[in-house]
Amino acid sequence: MRVCLAYDCLYPWTVGGAERWYRSLAERLAADGHEVTYLTRLQWPVDEPPAIAGVRVIAVSRADELYGPDGNRRVTPPLRFGWGVLRHLLRCGRRYDVVHLSSFPYFSVLAAAAARRRGRYRLVIDWFEVWSRQYWREYLGPVGGRIGHAVQRLCARVPQTALCFSHIHEQRLLDEGLRGPHRVVGGLYAGSLAPPAASPADALVVFAGRQIREKHAPAVVAAIARARARGLDVRGTILGDGPEHPVVLAQIAAHGLESFVDAPGFVDTAAVDDALRRALCLLHPSSREGYGLVVVEAAAHGTPAIVVDGPDNAAVELIDPDVNGLVAPSADPDTLADAIIAVHEAGIGLRERTCAWFALNAERLSLEHSLDAVAASYGASARA
Repeated sequence: MRVCLAYDCLYPWTVGGAERWYRSLAERLAADGHEVTYLTRLQWPVDEPPAIAGVRVIAVSRADELYGPDGNRRVTPPLRFGWGVLRHLLRCGRRYDVVHLSSFPYFSVLAAAAARRRGRYRLVIDWFEVWSRQYWREYLGPVGGRIGHAVQRLCARVPQTALCFSHIHEQRLLDEGLRGPHRVVGGLYAGSLAPPAASPADALVVFAGRQIREKHAPAVVAAIARARARGLDVRGTILGDGPEHPVVLAQIAAHGLESFVDAPGFVDTAAVDDALRRALCLLHPSSREGYGLVVVEAAAHGTPAIVVDGPDNAAVELIDPDVNGLVAPSADPDTLADAIIAVHEAGIGLRERTCAWFALNAERLSLEHSLDAVAASYGASARA
């Protein structure tokens, strides 16, 4: 089968869950003998192109910065990428049996839909998130939010096979007008599926993620301060970078926690794994998640997670309360401190239950399970 993947980022030049997903998908399809083309944005020196076995990588737009100072996506890079996807598919669409791309950035979806009259390929779209009308307004303001929501709804109504990674966003997609075939695929976890063994934890709270407003990383510092004030001798490490990183550092200083909380910025995967392995808990107070992979990565080490309830947070689907973690009602520091103390008091029993939860769910939540689902969706998709 001839498959075209389209996403404006490519791992490891940019790092994130979607980047890893499309890189893994490209490698898996190539290894299975399919002819694979990957359309993306230029992210590498022009004299050092990517070398992915069996995959032809084509940059269809220039090397723009994707994010502004506020951490939000800029508008012009997705427009350029969508235009590049359109031009490529108008020229080469007949070469492909399947075009598979992310719903975001949306302009590439509209481009693939527009060019399909000439290409006649099957269109498969991953919906990592479907934003509510309210969130669009918060993100882009009254006018921009209305436009963004309208574009999202238009993309949802494009004839497609839709793949989602949570039931929250599957239902939202249906509410936006999707009428074609759809399914929730298993997950994105790419690590070992071997059941972990429960072991005592260090008194360490870990945050790992991009430090943007929705992740509430500064609240982690305040929560640790509250827990310490209530007698729990706990430390913290806040991993990752982003526009909120200076706020995190300021919070550490304001609470006098320089000796107890560190925020080293971006670290490699091995360092994240080591921190999660030793941690009392993962504290993940994000208000918006399309999936929440780090919860599964923590459970793979027998480490429970604390997440925050909310309409935009799909990570709550990965928590069985008092089994592999807790769902806090808000990201208020005192509420998060309550959850940290509850995990500490639950002791080794909660870690044993977390290990059992991972053993029960690991295969379903694995990357391989999702890749199998994608292969099945290609066979089930009908030509437009």
